[in-house]
Amino acid sequence: MKNRIFIVSVMVLMVCSCGGESAGKGPKPPRNYLNNTFLKWALMLGLVELVDTKPDIPEHIEVFGDIGFKETEERMLFLDIYRKKNILVPAPLIIFIHGGSWTKGDKMDYLIYLLSYAEKGYITASLSYRFAQEAKFPAALEDVICGVEWLKANGAEYGIDSSNVALVGGSAGGHLALMTAYTIGGPYDSGNCNSDHASPRVNAVVNFYGPTDLTTEYAISRDETKYFLGIEYKNDPDRFLMASPVHFVTSDDPPTMTFIGTLDELVPVYQTDVLNETLTAADVPHNYHRLKGWPHTMDAAVAVNEYAQYHMDEFFTEHLRKVK
Repeated sequence: MKNRIFIVSVMVLMVCSCGGESAGKGPKPPRNYLNNTFLKWALMLGLVELVDTKPDIPEHIEVFGDIGFKETEERMLFLDIYRKKNILVPAPLIIFIHGGSWTKGDKMDYLIYLLSYAEKGYITASLSYRFAQEAKFPAALEDVICGVEWLKANGAEYGIDSSNVALVGGSAGGHLALMTAYTIGGPYDSGNCNSDHASPRVNAVVNFYGPTDLTTEYAISRDETKYFLGIEYKNDPDRFLMASPVHFVTSDDPPTMTFIGTLDELVPVYQTDVLNETLTAADVPHNYHRLKGWPHTMDAAVAVNEYAQYHMDEFFTEHLRKVK
């Protein structure tokens, strides 16, 4: 049995590349896999180290949890704020938006990032939003916009530099982050938030494998998309267009960074290829990390997570005020 495991391990390693496509300076993408089958074998054999999704909160990090920021007909929405204790000067804010096919997920899903960036001197936050089973689009987007507004309007109380704010989202959260960043002053910035008004404009946005065009044949055929929008494409194609971040890209959009794996089985890589081309045409500053041989939620792997954080560090250093 041990010999079989050894042979399989060797085979898996033999079909894995030693590195992926480089995306600018810094470390090369980590070892990648030929297909999802070999990746699953690598996971089963312990060849892929996974991140701790529920790390302990360090003593020097303080958490302001379950702050109500918006009351809806369905439920009260809450957000969490993380920062170093005894912060002396206002710090840039990074808001993390969880994924879950617009139907599930939790604001603590990105705890590893929330703590990591709080440790690095930023103030971090995460928020809840209504799911598709509670209210259809644009409810979730309006909730995220209200969360951004609340954090900027009340930022001084928590040591937040409200003039330096970034959004980060994964999967469905990546979609909502892009929509928030690209639709400022548009149809979804309705001013119906339960807080003092503040512009939801942000300085930068990071998208982890979020869908960007909901009008493609693949997207309109997905049950998740139809459930999120509450209608079939043939009955209201404009609704699908108006939920697509690429439709709203203009030259004044914030700098954008995207991560996706070429083995992504939920969000085809051409979704972010199109976004990359659209941002290039609009002359929006952007960084595109197209990681060969990695799947959806690839940053659950330590190697990918470390690679992503290295480039996010560089991105935030460039586009947010330097932390002290």
